[in-house]
Amino acid sequence: MAAELLSPAEMLRGNAMAPVLRLEFLVSRVAQQTFAATLLGVPASKLRAAYECPECGTGPDIAHGRPGYLLDGDPAPLLLSASRASGWVLFAAVVRPEAVLQLGVDLENAAATEFAGFDDVALTVRERRHLDRVEPMRRSRERARLWARKEAWLKMTGEGLRVSPDSLDVLERQGLWDLELPASVDVQDLPNGLLAALAVRFALTGTS
Repeated sequence: MAAELLSPAEMLRGNAMAPVLRLEFLVSRVAQQTFAATLLGVPASKLRAAYECPECGTGPDIAHGRPGYLLDGDPAPLLLSASRASGWVLFAAVVRPEAVLQLGVDLENAAATEFAGFDDVALTVRERRHLDRVEPMRRSRERARLWARKEAWLKMTGEGLRVSPDSLDVLERQGLWDLELPASVDVQDLPNGLLAALAVRFALTGTS
């Protein structure tokens, strides 16, 4: 099914990965395309991936960066962001968005941020002071929460890690939300350390 739906660039990227990572990557891309097609009300086979990378460009030959799709040869009217962690994938999308709308979402596992030196390169001085005041038992999740917020924001702006994360303070930044599942949703299969964040804003535009 993956070969039938995904672009040659996506298949090439996936096939270069180790087997377990390849399966996770391809399944997530199929899920993403199905999600996008459902929102647009078209068959998934009608879409063709066309990612946007500030360094590599935009189009069907790109399989990394900001996700997007072509529909009948034209850009699909869908603003989309996606994130993977611990075998789970998170999508956020807006159909027929206003041109100035920006969107970013991120999913993190707290275990991925638990290594020596992470705080020094990933957090601002103010964020490190904040983390020091958090109860030790909650510190791991709080660290991951901050990192998810940073990743969501940098995906939204399109800057990614070309911006030094220790220069971006996300403690009280407008346009950022921590995502939590409603109490009615059964979360027994979710890893305990998963944290997610959403970033949305209307981009500033210059005037002549």
